[in-house]
Amino acid sequence: MPSTTKRVIKTLPNFAKAPKKPNTRTSIYFGDTDFRSVDFSKDFGSTKSIFSLMLAMCLALFGLSSCSDESGTNTNSIDSIKKRGVLIVGVKDDVPHLGLLNHKNEKIEGYEIDISKALAKEILGDENKLKLVTVNYKSRQPLLENGSVDLVIATFSITQEREKLLHFSKPYYVDSVGLLVLKDKGYKSLADMEGARIGVAQSSTTREVITTAAKNAGIEVKFSEFPEFPDIKAALASDKIDAFSVDKSILLGYVDSKSEILPDSFEPQKYGIASKKSNTSLANFVDEFVENNGELLENLTKKWNLK
Repeated sequence: MPSTTKRVIKTLPNFAKAPKKPNTRTSIYFGDTDFRSVDFSKDFGSTKSIFSLMLAMCLALFGLSSCSDESGTNTNSIDSIKKRGVLIVGVKDDVPHLGLLNHKNEKIEGYEIDISKALAKEILGDENKLKLVTVNYKSRQPLLENGSVDLVIATFSITQEREKLLHFSKPYYVDSVGLLVLKDKGYKSLADMEGARIGVAQSSTTREVITTAAKNAGIEVKFSEFPEFPDIKAALASDKIDAFSVDKSILLGYVDSKSEILPDSFEPQKYGIASKKSNTSLANFVDEFVENNGELLENLTKKWNLK
């Protein structure tokens, strides 16, 4: 982008130096080329029309900048990552077993963190050449799209809608949506929860999954959305909601002596490593990594007690 901006700015002085024409006819220049001469008094009879022309010119300039950026340096490409010397990955820090902040050493630990380390070692030869950026359900896609992170490995389930906007690797883990409830509620399954309030994470697919499951069970439920998983667990513990719903591997980390996970399992959730849609070199690399490291992923699943 720096080089693109420089190129666009270089042409602007030429525009300013465009030779003056007699009467009301003015030449419009991009670089040293006169693209069109416009007689404002004849061709455009109103301020609105003139503004429209000026807007079109601005869009043209921005369009040129955008095109140059698309074909220019990709700051998240494999080569750029190697030049930078560090892999930047968006991860969760509130999901036991997958990505959880250990307050004793102030490090994020878990299954997805170990995958991130393995990728850093594969790309840069050292698992410590890794920067972890905490994300949540709402921030992970924007941070990926604006280039703040190279990859997102954060319980990001693959859906058709998401694949239109991002690239996802082959699944590295498959889970299903479940329900965590307080034991004293006496729930045995979703079918017992007519009128119950379900706590879900903001911008997750869980709400849609449970809505469909409730309809199939012939019941209606209500929802409350929360920004983080600990917030949902706190709401459950304080009886503000009747159930905490998310993928079962995540729920495992929030079970205590007063709660339990119901046997119901809803709609498989396939977790993929997400990258920018245009970043094909990194996307292909990650695909091959997942495909070629099945044994590693299986061993990490056992290490972190994931079912």
